[in-house]
Amino acid sequence: MPTMVSSASGLLAMLNEQHPLLKLHALSNLNAFVDYFWPEISTSVPIIESLYEDEEFDQRQLAALLVSKVFYYLGELNDSLSYALGAGPLFDVSEDSDYVHTLLAKAIDEYASLKSKAAESNEEAAKVDPRLEAIVERMLDKCILDGKYQQAMGIAVECRRLDKLEEAITKSDSVQGTLSYCINISHSFINRREYRHEVLRLLVEIYQKLPSPDYLSICQCLMFLDEPEGVASILEKLLRSANKDEALLAFQIAFDLVENEHQAFLLNVRDRLSLPKSQPSDAVQHGSSGTDSAQNGSAVVGNENLTTASEDVNMTDETHAPNGNAREIDSTEVTYAERLAKIKGILSGETSIQLTLQFLYSHNKSDLLILKTIKQSVEMRNSVCHSATIYANAIMHAGTTVDTFLRENLDWLSRATNWAKFSATAGLGVIHRGHLQQGRSLMAPYLPQGGAAGGGSPYSEGGALYALGLIHANHGEGIKQFLRDSLRSTNVEVIQHGACLGLGLAALGTADEEIYDDVKNFLYTDSAVAGEAAGIGMGLLMVGTASEKASEMLTYAHETQHEKIIRGLALGIALTVYGREEEADTLIEQMTRDQDPILRYGGMYALALAYGGTANNKAIRQLLHFAVSDVSDDVRRTAVLALGFVLYSEPEQTPRIVSLLSESYNPHVRYGAALAVGISCAGTGLSEAISLLEPLTSDVVDFVRQGALIAMAMVMVQSSEASDSRVGTFRRQLEKIILDKHEDTMSKMGAILASGILDAGGRNVTIRLLSKTKHDKVTAVVGLAVFSQFWYWYPLIYFISLSFSPTALIGLNSDLKVPRFEFLSHAKPSLFEYPRPTTVPTTTSAVKLPTAVLSTSAKAKARAKKEADQKANAEKSSGEESSSKGKSSSEKDGDSMQVDSTSEKKAEPEPSFEILTNPARVVPAQEKFIRFLEESRYVPVKLAPSGFVLLRDLRPTEPEILSLTDTPSSMASPAGGSTTAQQGSASAMSVDDEPQPPQPFEYTA
Repeated sequence: MPTMVSSASGLLAMLNEQHPLLKLHALSNLNAFVDYFWPEISTSVPIIESLYEDEEFDQRQLAALLVSKVFYYLGELNDSLSYALGAGPLFDVSEDSDYVHTLLAKAIDEYASLKSKAAESNEEAAKVDPRLEAIVERMLDKCILDGKYQQAMGIAVECRRLDKLEEAITKSDSVQGTLSYCINISHSFINRREYRHEVLRLLVEIYQKLPSPDYLSICQCLMFLDEPEGVASILEKLLRSANKDEALLAFQIAFDLVENEHQAFLLNVRDRLSLPKSQPSDAVQHGSSGTDSAQNGSAVVGNENLTTASEDVNMTDETHAPNGNAREIDSTEVTYAERLAKIKGILSGETSIQLTLQFLYSHNKSDLLILKTIKQSVEMRNSVCHSATIYANAIMHAGTTVDTFLRENLDWLSRATNWAKFSATAGLGVIHRGHLQQGRSLMAPYLPQGGAAGGGSPYSEGGALYALGLIHANHGEGIKQFLRDSLRSTNVEVIQHGACLGLGLAALGTADEEIYDDVKNFLYTDSAVAGEAAGIGMGLLMVGTASEKASEMLTYAHETQHEKIIRGLALGIALTVYGREEEADTLIEQMTRDQDPILRYGGMYALALAYGGTANNKAIRQLLHFAVSDVSDDVRRTAVLALGFVLYSEPEQTPRIVSLLSESYNPHVRYGAALAVGISCAGTGLSEAISLLEPLTSDVVDFVRQGALIAMAMVMVQSSEASDSRVGTFRRQLEKIILDKHEDTMSKMGAILASGILDAGGRNVTIRLLSKTKHDKVTAVVGLAVFSQFWYWYPLIYFISLSFSPTALIGLNSDLKVPRFEFLSHAKPSLFEYPRPTTVPTTTSAVKLPTAVLSTSAKAKARAKKEADQKANAEKSSGEESSSKGKSSSEKDGDSMQVDSTSEKKAEPEPSFEILTNPARVVPAQEKFIRFLEESRYVPVKLAPSGFVLLRDLRPTEPEILSLTDTPSSMASPAGGSTTAQQGSASAMSVDDEPQPPQPFEYTA
């Protein structure tokens, strides 16, 4: 180390000497002292630069390094970097100094932006300075050498160096871990869809080279790349394996794919699975895809056909087995046929829908007293609140098949007229959502009666067709044809409206040309009511196809005079570009520059859906620009709301981004901010989101309060009072608003809907826009997008049910049955328990309601009732107790039983864990506490805290105890039994002013 000096003037003077050794001495010492003397050295920069430019001087690189450091201290980073490039290997990437760190970051940014510009303009990357490339490569090599693989992968992804990305992954200690990390960063940080696809393709290649490939992740990547043939071949390989565990893995993959709700892709995979070899030709017809049987309206598509397929295989066993060898081949084919039948049931969505239906029915904990309270406090003259109560009931019982409230209140329901009647009938579709087998027979009393004159009210017929769409949403193979026929055979615009919405839902994203043409014909009739639904229906049908159909729709939107039609088309066009990111830019540009504010409003939805869940900065900037500058309030409101869709993958960001907008002077912007937070933070219970929404729930403008109440319920769904005391405060606030005679209609409606959303799906569902593998749940995102348009058209409120996702862990054995076994939730039970049941409100004060729950007299009554109830009907499971609670006119008995048990628990200290039994309710916040017991008989194929989990049976010889076995038969009773009750309700609801037809419900489908 040279001795310390007090000035650099002597060394600087040496630079003017002739002898190269003196210059070298000066340069190397100046380089050592540059941190202290850079202000002095900066005066001589031109001399040092001239040394660098002198071709004869052999220490040019050292001169460049010195100049680079001086420029760094002067804050001229661009000049500093260009001289650092001239310094070549003397610029040491491994040096641990601020100078090197800053310049490396600058170099990587520079290189990344050059590479991405070259990629975007499809030019060769020849413009990149090779010296810059060399620095980045040295940096990458150093990271890989030092074992900083994640850092290397991040830089490689940013710099579009897939060769280095592959090197970093393959050299890492845990290839599986780095691969899954890489999948995460490709979804979170890569903004361009095309480039993300390149990265995912590379990951699939690396995965497939591994000795034991992670098929779960490969199939997720292939789904993202839209390559069904790849998925089908992996599934087939696993299904044909002699190893039973591999078949379980295939089932697990299928369930994971179904969770992403991409109907067209799943059906494509299903149809590519080859049939068992030993099948005769007629069986091949049998097992294909079940579409023939779907034509006649049978709702069971996959399973029945497939069982016949495997029976056919059994027959071939007997007939074509002249020797033992053939018999052996046949037995493997039989196994394959059985597994194939199961996986086709999963891929068609039927298995998961059936299991979800059973779970929601058996665990239903909805509190009918809340609905009773709402109903009693709503004035009959107020049709908005009357309808809101019907919506709340449907949402509260979504998917549970429990329609007790409707049956008990037929007179009250019958007062619904016109569109309110349409909504009331459509609500049954939400309650019975997923009841594919009996959907049509459930709705039969209300459906158009095939040309029978004056069958019923057109409003309930239209509502029934919409309900069928909701029941079969995203799984419409069995009902599409019936809905098409209904659409063609009517000229009543209300029925056309229901049929268009129903068809869009049933054929969601299938891009079926024939259905598209059917719906388009009704658009061209230029009827406002039918045209609005046709526009939305066409969008639902073409979700994410980014087809030329969008420009056709846009052209018609410019031609028609009807605002309703333009609005329906604006949303429809936005749906077609779902998930297309930069591909949609041209269309977005076209819509956002349109003179018609309704089409600009559609442009906001197009931005929201094209960039949904990407947190793309460009999209956020565009939306913020429109939020503060557009002349139309509608466009501004929707621009802010759309931020919720762009940001749902990073919910913690949203409150921060919209916090200023939530204080805007414009109430429309405040409303948008509330719903943006509601959409992106739905089901998270995020504290910042609640804090932002709290002041808005008491805003001075009624519709802002409405939006804030709905958004708050979306954020708090499945959060308990124990985890955040504001949940209890909010419930009491809702009750106060509903019971307050002087509260305005808008807020009241918001409070009623919020009550429904808080307790959605019998308190067993949450709102989820991302699957566990961080893919978009297509149906959920689309559902919330259409729901958010209820501002103009209340019946669209039901679309929120598409975003509901059951909060359950459902373990399945190899027969896809639900075995009974226990697992652990390592947290206090009170944190995640169901909300306490309400008690009958006192006349004095509604706000202090919960304090009355644990009074001794209530407990005494509860015990007496409990004993009477136990004698009356010995129920098998607590789940059934809740459904019976629904059937009896007073459900306080079941409720107070719960209250009782909690009060007894309070006496002793609460345990720090609880044992749950499969299938169990597991709310999102609880997932991190879920543990599988070590000595358990069942081991999950993939460790997952919730959802459908396939289980390996470690003791297959022992008999199994199954859960959920008796549900289908008991489920048939509310479903089947309710048809008579519904016939009653149908007759009550179809009372307008016309007389009753003589025998309205003798018709059999």
